[in-house]
Amino acid sequence: MSLVSRKVLVTGASGFIGGRLAVRLLEAGADLRLFIRYSSLPPERLLPESLRRNTRIHRGDIRDRQALERACRDTEVVFHLAALVGIPYSYECPAEVLAVNAGGTAAVLDSARAAGVERLVHTSTSEVYGTARTVPIPEDHPLSAQSPYAASKTAADQLALAYHRSFGLPVAVLRPFNTYGPGQSARAVIPSIIGQALKGEEIRLGNTSSTRDFNYVDDMVEAFLRAAESPAALGTVTQAGSGVETGVGELVSLVGRILDRELRILRDERRLRPPESEVDRLCADPQPALRKLGWKPGIDLAEGLRLTVEWIRTHPEKLGGGYEI
Repeated sequence: MSLVSRKVLVTGASGFIGGRLAVRLLEAGADLRLFIRYSSLPPERLLPESLRRNTRIHRGDIRDRQALERACRDTEVVFHLAALVGIPYSYECPAEVLAVNAGGTAAVLDSARAAGVERLVHTSTSEVYGTARTVPIPEDHPLSAQSPYAASKTAADQLALAYHRSFGLPVAVLRPFNTYGPGQSARAVIPSIIGQALKGEEIRLGNTSSTRDFNYVDDMVEAFLRAAESPAALGTVTQAGSGVETGVGELVSLVGRILDRELRILRDERRLRPPESEVDRLCADPQPALRKLGWKPGIDLAEGLRLTVEWIRTHPEKLGGGYEI
């Protein structure tokens, strides 16, 4: 399925991956419409000029069926990325996170079904696995949510697959592993490390022994595009990850090498998850994505970190905030 001239809707288009995906779709010639959360911020603060100028913008709550039906009208392809993604926030307001992530997904699925869309790509998360029992994580690995956020996304994933099985809705579930790159919120671990390193030599972190599979945002956007185009992705969950496991402490060393300085890690108890909620290991099996989507990452971690450091250097106003992984 080519996306050229297709009528495409992106939910969560003001988010990190969603915004980058929207730009790529526009560049590819899609007839683009965006659904973003209503905010007091003006559009120029939420979206780049190219998107404001060349797309239809729908603003509303992802749980609002009427607003979504208007956005989905005459739409052929939907990329659903809208979610509350803050794991720390999910400890504070678990009911809201469940309502938005699972309830919002149900509203998107209903609206897409009513509109007769030809493809819906739903965004999962590697957090649904909990700590990996085996590495790399196979496609049939048990799901074990260790945070309210992970539980909400597990429910959303299962809803998406259920709509495919029950109603024939053409759903593909893409399960990204940790994504990073220019434009990411400073509460994520990589921009937090870089931001602290640019200001000094002390890096305050929570758990530094956890490992993750880090993937550059442009590679992840390509995975979304391939999921929309590949018939083999329909009705399945496809992991999007490199298969390379990197410790959080190792990230500090890598950033230090790029900046040519010695960095010191200080433990910050405020940045720890509850003990039973800590996810210790996440690492994708890259082979299914290669087989189903013809996709594999093209930018390794060292190069991606260098690009991210350079972006943050030139956008110091983006620094600040908390940290999570």
